[in-house]
Amino acid sequence: MKLVFCAAPFAPTLPDSAYADEVTAARAAGFDTVLIDFEALVNDRDVRAAVRRVQPSDQPTPALYRGWMLKPALYAELYDALQDRGLLLINDPAAYQHCHYLPESYPIIAPHTPRTVVLPLTPNAPLPDLAPLLQPFGDRPLIVKDYVKSRKHEWHEACFIPSAADQAAVRRVVQRFVELQGDDLNAGLVFREFVALQPLAQHSKSGMPLTQEFRLWFVDGQRIFSSQYWEEGTYTTWAPIDLFAEVARQVQSRFFTMDVARTLDGGWLIVELGDGQVAGLPETADAALFYRALRAAFAT
Repeated sequence: MKLVFCAAPFAPTLPDSAYADEVTAARAAGFDTVLIDFEALVNDRDVRAAVRRVQPSDQPTPALYRGWMLKPALYAELYDALQDRGLLLINDPAAYQHCHYLPESYPIIAPHTPRTVVLPLTPNAPLPDLAPLLQPFGDRPLIVKDYVKSRKHEWHEACFIPSAADQAAVRRVVQRFVELQGDDLNAGLVFREFVALQPLAQHSKSGMPLTQEFRLWFVDGQRIFSSQYWEEGTYTTWAPIDLFAEVARQVQSRFFTMDVARTLDGGWLIVELGDGQVAGLPETADAALFYRALRAAFAT
């Protein structure tokens, strides 16, 4: 198993500083690592240049990407380019999109996650009337995001909608969200019913409310690692590591994350899934323990 990391923008033989500690931990755990040029892939759209430092392998070699998020089309290009060099990423493009785009995995997690509706968007098209789409929510609060990301650190400005029935507020928040996302907007809009979660703290910079949330990591449907999601605040509980085991076995991905949170009434819900290759390792997580767990998962 080879791990594919992003190189530093101006030092192609060194890992991106954001992943330097992970590279060190991965190598210590026994993984071979290679570097790709993320800027060539994303900014120049030159996938050949992006993988030029990856030495071709004579035999098909399992591989896993650990780097910045990619839109599905770019991930598919990277997948094919690495396959041409003998490296086979753990998740094919369909599996990547299955967990990267919330609407793809929503049918699997629907019984355990807030009610969600989706609006695909055509680039630069005007927003339609949102009232019919949001009618099922009544006057309940919502959050808006795209298929991948929210603007949670602009909580009141571009994420939280106090009432789905307040069409002026809906349009104001949604328009600001679309404006801030710009070209990074992924595929469309996702509206989710806001569910009160166990409070943790307020973010020291953005002021957004932090809640008791955890990130669980899975390989082939089996949980291999768990960590607190936020680096701020004092957690008073731990993740229910087996509560959603049956859901995890249904996910159509070999390597993925599941974010879970405790509700105000003491229950648990799934926030969302993510492709494990582009999901961030929380700052509170021990990278050495994570990569040893990952190595053990592939040793069996």
